Amino acid sequence: MHKFYFLLFFVFVNAQIISQDFKDSIKSKFELPQIDIIGRRQGLINRIPGSIYRIGNEQLKLISPISGNEVFKRAAGINVVDEEGMGLRLNLGIRGLDPDRSRTILVLEDGIPVSIAPYGEPEMYYTPPIDKMSGIEVLKGSGSILFGPQTIAGVINYLTTDPPQSSTASLTLKGGQDGIFFGKLGYGTTHGNVGFLLNAFRKQGDNVGVLRYRISDANAKFKIAFSKKSTLGVKVAAYDEVSNATYVGITQVMYERGEYYPILPENDNLDVRRYTASITHDYKISENSSLVTTIYGYNTDRIWRRQDFSRTFISNATRIWGDTTISGGSIYMRSTTGIRDRRFQVAGIEPRFFISYEIGKIKNELDMGIRYHYERAFEKRINGSKPDAESGALVSDEIRTGNAFSGFVQNRFYFTKNLTVTPGIRYESFFFDRNILRNNSRDTNVLASSDNFQLIPGLGISYYVNKKINLFTGIHRGHAPPRIKDAINTNGEVTELDAELSWNTELGVRANLINPLYFELTGYYLDFSNQVIPVSVSSGGTGSGLVNGGKTKHFGVEAGFSIDFGKFFSTNYNIILSSNATFSRSKYNSDRFITRINGSDTNITNVRDNDLPYAPNINLTASLEFLSPVGFDFLVTGNYVGKQFTDELNMVLPSNDGLTGELSSRFIIDLTARYTLKKFNSSLYISIKNLSDERYIASRRPQGIKVGLPRVITAGIDLKF
Repeated sequence: MHKFYFLLFFVFVNAQIISQDFKDSIKSKFELPQIDIIGRRQGLINRIPGSIYRIGNEQLKLISPISGNEVFKRAAGINVVDEEGMGLRLNLGIRGLDPDRSRTILVLEDGIPVSIAPYGEPEMYYTPPIDKMSGIEVLKGSGSILFGPQTIAGVINYLTTDPPQSSTASLTLKGGQDGIFFGKLGYGTTHGNVGFLLNAFRKQGDNVGVLRYRISDANAKFKIAFSKKSTLGVKVAAYDEVSNATYVGITQVMYERGEYYPILPENDNLDVRRYTASITHDYKISENSSLVTTIYGYNTDRIWRRQDFSRTFISNATRIWGDTTISGGSIYMRSTTGIRDRRFQVAGIEPRFFISYEIGKIKNELDMGIRYHYERAFEKRINGSKPDAESGALVSDEIRTGNAFSGFVQNRFYFTKNLTVTPGIRYESFFFDRNILRNNSRDTNVLASSDNFQLIPGLGISYYVNKKINLFTGIHRGHAPPRIKDAINTNGEVTELDAELSWNTELGVRANLINPLYFELTGYYLDFSNQVIPVSVSSGGTGSGLVNGGKTKHFGVEAGFSIDFGKFFSTNYNIILSSNATFSRSKYNSDRFITRINGSDTNITNVRDNDLPYAPNINLTASLEFLSPVGFDFLVTGNYVGKQFTDELNMVLPSNDGLTGELSSRFIIDLTARYTLKKFNSSLYISIKNLSDERYIASRRPQGIKVGLPRVITAGIDLKF
């Protein structure tokens, strides 16, 4: 590790080498250096040969989301699975891929990885709070190879707010039913070539559905322009969450009787603490070239106490839920508990180089970069002898360490004013070991190592039919490395779990046929030679980790449009109708045999041609925005999700325990109204989520039915001074 820290220090010192003419530093507006996956300048969208989605600060204000899930439902191709209703654990599936903990998606914040261990354990047990974001970018297609290690489903990039250009203080207060409260205080300014922004917020709720939570977050961003060529950005943040998050859901019997929101394991408790820091230096080498160097590190502690339970009769149950007269209709809480104590350390450095140049009359743009990434996980399992135990007997103890080296080269050829061809390649190499110190309550000293290497090519083509119509297509290799604790078992044996591999292709069109009308249409096909299938408890399975699932195929069409009737009829009002829709199919494409035991009967079923779990064929979102010049705005949004299966066997009829069975389609309406008082630089708003108070099953994972949030009403005020 000392070599790594020396490398960080060396790059940091060299990144601050600036021109001697310090007085020439930037006096006008300058952006905080960071990595964007789409870009903040106008016109960049049409350069990207792939499907994209981007939402900005003004739209986020109008939506007034209580969780980031509301935002992602507006993006084509994304299936959102609510686990507890407030989006504290992100479960997104892109283009029919399994949404369990969003493990197939590369999630970034300001271009920096977010998951607790991006290579060894990419699950999203921590989710960036939407409350501090100024925007979100989503990229699908060949452009994904500029990022990694996951290049399968797509890339999501959360964008935090930059320091303001003038002295600005802000206060946001929000309240609602069930003890919902949100309060945020911020201050920022820019003086000459130095700017900063400080934010802190508190977020909490009592029995919002089944959830109790307390979240505190503090973050700071600094920007320093050393010269016209050299800019430094620094970001630090601390996050603390305490919630009663649980895996246990209700039974089908309880759901049908209207027992929607009982807090089953009353002593379940999840503590998440996270500390992050990053430094990004942007050096403009010349008018046509630049070097952006990012150093990042974060520490995440995740301690989860979960009470043991049974779905069959036990004589010493501390509490019983459901109907004991129906097989599988009840839940028996045990007197013991399991404490999952996991701690993760992550650090990395990534320089990215850009140059624009010409070969003859052909303009070129070259992007290239390398990255070193280090991560370490400390995991303990402690069994307590009572439901609210804080300690107990140490059952397992291990350390997992990984070192990753990656790089990419991508060149954009402008063969004509209309035709752009963008080939690229990425490599990922991951070296890891698993040191098992204790297993099944016995001391051990098992150490085993393995590695994974993959070349990831991609090709994108963009063609302008005219100034209003842009055609694009692309193909790239989808790749995700195997998790460490699945690739090496508890005996120290390297398993045959392969990397997740696919070929992803898409073809689409973006068009502005008339000024206020925009639409995008994309067809896609994902062909997996091996899709890794989760069988862990978090995904509703009965095992642990992941298994090779064999060949699968995903194909479909994503469509979206937006039209501003206000501009169309030349009024001072903006009346914007927008919609996105996804029509898709995700299927097992090779023989896969599942053994199912039902009493004395044993059935073996080939699931070939079955739909993948949690992959609805239809997702549709439509919204109507009304923006008036007098400051009154409102937004109404409807979200339709088609029926979907929850297991590989595609069981339609629900089981009594609620673990399997088809999820019915649902349609949810949200409404937000906002009034802006420009004179006082403030705004008032009210938001109603699930306007019709619809009851629906959001998920049968991890261990039973999770019911979607009921109607939730919040109101608040934003002040700037």
